[in-house]
Amino acid sequence: MFVLQREEDRMGIVIIALIVICLIVVFSNVLIVPQAQAFVIERLGKFKGVWDAGLHLKVPFIEKVIRKVSLKEQVLDFPPQPVITKDNVTISIDSVVFARVFDPKLYTYGVENPMSGLQNLSATTLRSIIGEMELDATLSSRDEINGKMQAILDEATDPWGIKVTRVEIKNIAPPKEIEEVMTKQMRAERERRQTVLEATAHQEAVVSRAEGDKKAKILSAEAERDAQIALAQGRASAQPPPPAGVKPLRRRQRFRPPSHTMSIVRMILPGMPLVPAISDHRYDRPRYAD
Repeated sequence: MFVLQREEDRMGIVIIALIVICLIVVFSNVLIVPQAQAFVIERLGKFKGVWDAGLHLKVPFIEKVIRKVSLKEQVLDFPPQPVITKDNVTISIDSVVFARVFDPKLYTYGVENPMSGLQNLSATTLRSIIGEMELDATLSSRDEINGKMQAILDEATDPWGIKVTRVEIKNIAPPKEIEEVMTKQMRAERERRQTVLEATAHQEAVVSRAEGDKKAKILSAEAERDAQIALAQGRASAQPPPPAGVKPLRRRQRFRPPSHTMSIVRMILPGMPLVPAISDHRYDRPRYAD
């Protein structure tokens, strides 16, 4: 009887142990996927599916989580890349790529190391774009470079399950010799603009002064004319009117001989030119040359 009781105790311990082990196995295969993450599941070495955020139960010893993928947008700050422009100037460009995973399956099985592949692809694309541009265009066309890189990288990384949302050129560092030349050029440009502004200001000042002098002279002449008119009007109004019954003197008119008299003179003295002389104010008669 004692032996049977011992065997029953052992069986109870084994059953309890089995229950504990089962509970441990079950709870260890209950997985909670966090928000903005995805788990890639394989069953017996073959792709089974992708778990989104939530509670999931994994089959023990058969299914396995092969990769945990973050679906958040990632900021990839790549180291500066030396590139050569179209006019054979070596510059260093530092770029930042913004990307996110849109397909965890392609991200897991598309390429061995997706982020390393994206970094190398970004460097080669940058060299290809800058190689077609001169230094001045490179320094002034950041938006164009960003757009071209974003379009090329986004198309190239689609089979990897990566979406490139934005590319930004953070810094462009030309050689020190080029920087010195650019500094001198900028200084000369500033001095030229300052000279042009000073000359324009001087010209405007001279023109304004001349216009002011002209207007002053015109106003002075108009004032003098108005004063003369007012003085003449004052003198005219101050002269007393003539007495009643006395007619004002009229200017005497020149005496002009009748036409028949001139005809008779021409008949008497043929061939002699008759020149009318200036009439004398004392004698209002015409005089003729000898």
